[in-house]
Amino acid sequence: MNLSATLILAFGMSMDAFAASVGKGAILHKPRFREAFRTGLIFGCIEAITPLIGWGIGLVAGQYVTEWDHWVAFTLLFILGCRMIVEGFKRPEADAPKLHRHSFWLLVTTAIATSLDAMAVGVGLALLQVDIIHTAMAIGLATMVMATLGMMLGRFIGPILGKRAEIIGGIVLIGIGINILFEHLGWAA
Repeated sequence: MNLSATLILAFGMSMDAFAASVGKGAILHKPRFREAFRTGLIFGCIEAITPLIGWGIGLVAGQYVTEWDHWVAFTLLFILGCRMIVEGFKRPEADAPKLHRHSFWLLVTTAIATSLDAMAVGVGLALLQVDIIHTAMAIGLATMVMATLGMMLGRFIGPILGKRAEIIGGIVLIGIGINILFEHLGWAA
């Protein structure tokens, strides 16, 4: 696979993480670059690891992974999205502190859910005999950049939307899950 194809693949794989990061950034109270970079690093590392896992599985049992990965991604994103929507409708307590950072495990779970499509791509890359290390590094780096930018964009959207940002973020996660499901089932228009 040539450089331009690798870059297109890398940035294509990072779009789900970007959308999820915008929602994550909008929920936080003025996230700083450090928090945005932390989020980008978590998303990027996981997005780099999943194609490697997919590649390894693709060498052994490619068809079985591709049969179920979209259902797992949809379920995780649906649960996370519903959780965000419920939190968005809760009335904030007057003395409750504003959230300044997301928990590590929440970010990891979201990153895994948005990167399962990269695992499926890894399965396909195993069949094409692509240099998986360079491709996975490119995907991880692109995702880190896009997730960091998404968090910073969310910083500006959050104050405008207020508590609705969490509801919108949840809807976006559910939408990403539905999109993954539709693409893998061949229902996409």
